[in-house]
Amino acid sequence: MEDFSGVLNLYRRLSTREVKVGDLLLGNGHPIRVQTMTTTDTMNTIETVEQVIRCVNAGAEIVRITAPSKKEAENLAEIKKMLHSRGCHVPLVADIHFTPNAAEIAARIVEKVRINPGNYIDKKKFEHLNYTDEVYLEEIERIRKRFTPLVEICKQYGTAMRIGTNHGSLSDRIMSRYGDTALGMVESAMEFLRIARSLDYHNIILSMKSSNPQVMIQAYRLLIHHMMKEFEECYPLHLGVTEAGDGEDGRIKSAIGIGTLLEDGIGDTIRVSLTEDPEFEIPVCFDLVKRYNSRISTNEKDSFLQSAYSPYSYERRKTHSIRQVGGKHVPVVMADFSRDEKISPAVMRHIGYTFRVESRKWHIADAAADYVFTGNKTVDFMLPGPLSVVCNYNTWVKEKREKHFPLFTENEFLNPDKEKDSMLNFILVEADTISNKLLAEIALDETVVLCLYSDAENAMQRMRKWVNDLMLKKITTPVLLTVRSNHSTVDEQLIHFSILTGGLFIDGMGDGIWLTNNPAVMQNTQVSGRTYLNASNNHSFLHNTAFSILQASRTRISKTEFISCPSCGRTLFDLQETTTRVRNVTSHLKGLKIAIMGCIVNGPGEMADADFGYVGNGPGKISLYKGKEIVKKNIDSEVAVDELIQLLKDNNVWIEPPQVTKEI
Repeated sequence: MEDFSGVLNLYRRLSTREVKVGDLLLGNGHPIRVQTMTTTDTMNTIETVEQVIRCVNAGAEIVRITAPSKKEAENLAEIKKMLHSRGCHVPLVADIHFTPNAAEIAARIVEKVRINPGNYIDKKKFEHLNYTDEVYLEEIERIRKRFTPLVEICKQYGTAMRIGTNHGSLSDRIMSRYGDTALGMVESAMEFLRIARSLDYHNIILSMKSSNPQVMIQAYRLLIHHMMKEFEECYPLHLGVTEAGDGEDGRIKSAIGIGTLLEDGIGDTIRVSLTEDPEFEIPVCFDLVKRYNSRISTNEKDSFLQSAYSPYSYERRKTHSIRQVGGKHVPVVMADFSRDEKISPAVMRHIGYTFRVESRKWHIADAAADYVFTGNKTVDFMLPGPLSVVCNYNTWVKEKREKHFPLFTENEFLNPDKEKDSMLNFILVEADTISNKLLAEIALDETVVLCLYSDAENAMQRMRKWVNDLMLKKITTPVLLTVRSNHSTVDEQLIHFSILTGGLFIDGMGDGIWLTNNPAVMQNTQVSGRTYLNASNNHSFLHNTAFSILQASRTRISKTEFISCPSCGRTLFDLQETTTRVRNVTSHLKGLKIAIMGCIVNGPGEMADADFGYVGNGPGKISLYKGKEIVKKNIDSEVAVDELIQLLKDNNVWIEPPQVTKEI
């Protein structure tokens, strides 16, 4: 999809330059490489070596190690020496922020250096600067002089380089010139890439990371467009969602950001940034890339079709409104109870509805399903106010219960003898098989919601093409994205659901989500210590996954969002434990974005659009931020969570957590 001139409905791998990292080749059609980053203190050689080996044993092909100063950069030689003595020759990457001298030392030792153009030479003080074109060019020349020594060292030693832009750490210069935009991210990298190319250095990988998958995806697409336009070639791309978090939310956010791009053949190496030990990132990476390393890439030129949307900016598809579906309504969630033998009030707690015994009333959670699909059954008790039932047509027409609506097949809907609901009718359709006759019917019928699915290998692309066709035909029928998974692990299901729906929501193509699976084939699996997918909690799993996908794609906010860095050798406290503590006391604050950052490198800049930040400032010391402004400095970590709660109270965003009462 080199120029993004249209919707690619077949899988096609982006052609990129071949780059060598040690003895490992990436780009140019080579398999998508998997990597991670250590969380140990780089000065602790033995501990770092042990963790690298654990990561390699888990399958990591590249391992990154932080080098925040000259002493850590120099110690990379000891780490590499010890690894080699133990038979481990994995390519090492030095992660550099702020310190060009450390990069120049590391480039002589390891196989690759990563620099962040936002802070490698420039500074970030959140100041707006006014530049004339002449003064701006002088700034570029200043960067050239400071960056050139590193490029020359990399050329001499055969060292690869990643120019890694992060959304949250764009320099004041870039922010003043381009704003907080995907274009600013792209130009931040392109400035350094132009200098490297002018010095005939091409052993380069690029990345455009953000904690917001929508921004991340748009930035990578725009980067490709600019490289092709300016250079007529693309350099390999490292994919990742920075500060994705932990558990299922971290996996969903990563799968949406990384998987959407992989679906379009974009990406030569990936890292899933979870707030967990790095070896646990690797299986998630493999669950992602195994979908593509064996997929056949097409060379068909006619696979580019006319696009009715922009891949570089978000605009929701225009649809008409039916009850609470479509139009300006947030995407709806349909829960699937079709496999349940009987549906009782008690099971509704899994989808956000709890019947309180004391008050004899339903309590409705912020994340509550809007519809429940019951298949060949109806619900025989009084439903909570916002909830409605969808059942198969034959059941609906026979029972005719209040707040029940029919689900048709295409043939049933087109049959003139079949009765229809006067208000709302759902039609289950498979992408690429819908007939022109049905299109003509729904174009004139404002009671229809389409439940779109595909079981093809390239299901996301087929569904995207089909919605794009609706847009070209000016058909405004709402679309419910419908996905079934038969995968046997939690990670695989989270990835499958997230890729097939998340990428479409990112492109504005969805008015609702309906997830279903077969729990009989599922393994009893743990994610971050929590057990999923046994008979008692599959409804909760599907429900939470649906709302997490909508939250990660920024299309429906129903809970607190935690932006949590994955930890590294710079981290100044136990990040996993602290993230859990902060989550436990703030997870009821719907719509609030809280960043938990291990060190000053990842905050305040890296936390980008967070409302409040909890940032390591020294051993045992925490600083608290409101937006990008520091409000409390050097707090003892023992009391920092309490201080965060007080900060939320001072800013009138704290509410007391709900009381626990008896329920059925």
